[in-house]
Amino acid sequence: MRRVRLWGLVVGFVLMGATAQAAGTLRVGMQDDPDALDPALGGTFAGRIVFASLCDKLIDLNDKLQFVPQLATAWMWSADSLTLTLTLRDGVTFQDGEKLDADAVKANIERYRSAPYSSRRSELKPVTSVEVVDPKTVRLVLSQPYAPLIAVLSDRAGMMAAPKVIEQLGKDFFTHPVCAGPFSFVERVAQDHITLQRFPGYWNAGAIHLDRIEFHPIADSSVRLVDVQAGQLDMAEEIAPTDAAKVQQDARLRLMKTTALGYEGMMINLGNGTGANADLARDPRVREAFEASIDRGVINQVAASGLFVPDNQSELPTSPYFNAQRPVPPRDVAKAKALLQQAGVAHLTVELQTLNTPLDTQIGEIIQSMAAEAGITVKLHAGETISNIAAMKQGNFQTSLTIWSGRSDPDFNITQYLSCDGFQNWTKYCNPAFQTLLEKARAVTDPAQRQELYHQVAATYIADRPMLFLFHMTWLYAVSKHLEGFTPVPDGLIRPQGLVLQ
Repeated sequence: MRRVRLWGLVVGFVLMGATAQAAGTLRVGMQDDPDALDPALGGTFAGRIVFASLCDKLIDLNDKLQFVPQLATAWMWSADSLTLTLTLRDGVTFQDGEKLDADAVKANIERYRSAPYSSRRSELKPVTSVEVVDPKTVRLVLSQPYAPLIAVLSDRAGMMAAPKVIEQLGKDFFTHPVCAGPFSFVERVAQDHITLQRFPGYWNAGAIHLDRIEFHPIADSSVRLVDVQAGQLDMAEEIAPTDAAKVQQDARLRLMKTTALGYEGMMINLGNGTGANADLARDPRVREAFEASIDRGVINQVAASGLFVPDNQSELPTSPYFNAQRPVPPRDVAKAKALLQQAGVAHLTVELQTLNTPLDTQIGEIIQSMAAEAGITVKLHAGETISNIAAMKQGNFQTSLTIWSGRSDPDFNITQYLSCDGFQNWTKYCNPAFQTLLEKARAVTDPAQRQELYHQVAATYIADRPMLFLFHMTWLYAVSKHLEGFTPVPDGLIRPQGLVLQ
């Protein structure tokens, strides 16, 4: 028996060695072109997909939604929850050869929390200082307990960039990002491709079996699928639900999927520039009427082949943070008409911004058709991700379909859009009662207390309706059978560790 086991180990090591020698260029078809490739600036899901190969984080998330070590090997809260101490991994270098140590982490966190251009400032607002304990230990000091901090450090605010490059480039870091991830930046051609190459000095080099990764933004999901079928791509993310059966029927491909933490919702401009729709902005009854004209179940069945999860909240219905007392409301055209009459709106016209993807376009058309039966005219405007975001920042929108890729902590499934200081609060919603609830929920670490507070948070935004949540997506991937080792994670990111091209 011992000899059999030893022989098995030998074979295993041989196979591992063969796998480690595997190489090639992974070609990934993406729905969107990322915005700035700087963790301090970025705000798109597509950017996070690229960052997963370019910039390691202090803490990562696995497919079971557990926080796991990455650049930090351990973390510990103080008894009063006012300090978080992180132990850093030995032997980590940035892609420019600079070593990762506590000083480097301090430089990154300080940049995220204080640089005028940083979109991470609100996420790290409770952090008052960063202390270097020794070269491998860093301590974050807080003004109050802040339960979402671990989740924050598992996202952009936990990505470590090379301090010397930050100092050299400043807010132009995105032109040539240098991090501590497995792949280094080569080039970017807008709307065409982003190319990364393997970084030989990566701390976990044994897990990387690819020479290069190319990310190709292709807005049309059917084109992405055709390119995978033709062998021009090795995988495509965000496959349209209506194409899922085609992937399953193709012997060259595998359909891989997981229910997303993320959601799609309709953002309503309440006071951001000239785009704010007067009727929608002034009276929540008008927003309620608009919602009453919509059937989320029909949207799911028609546009998503029943693969998504209809929802009216930022959390999945299976989450303990979902407020079960506020379930998805049924469509009620008569109620919609009555609410408009009560609000004194004879005829409501709404401009709806969508992505120029087949799925978003279809969702917009379904909403347009449903709303018309309640006497509401919906005018559709389709655009690509970056231009849509620019329009929302400038207030040049009335309503907009918005996708959030989702986070493991409930605070960061809502704060960025609806907190008064949220970095993507393009509606300009700011309810003091809602803000107070959020701040209480962040400062509580007891799960039961947090659940109750986030139930109240949900009840408040459901009543105010600055955003109408529609559904949680299912992440769908078309993967070539030549690609092995891919595991979908509910956050939707494509992690390169363990990927092998046969």
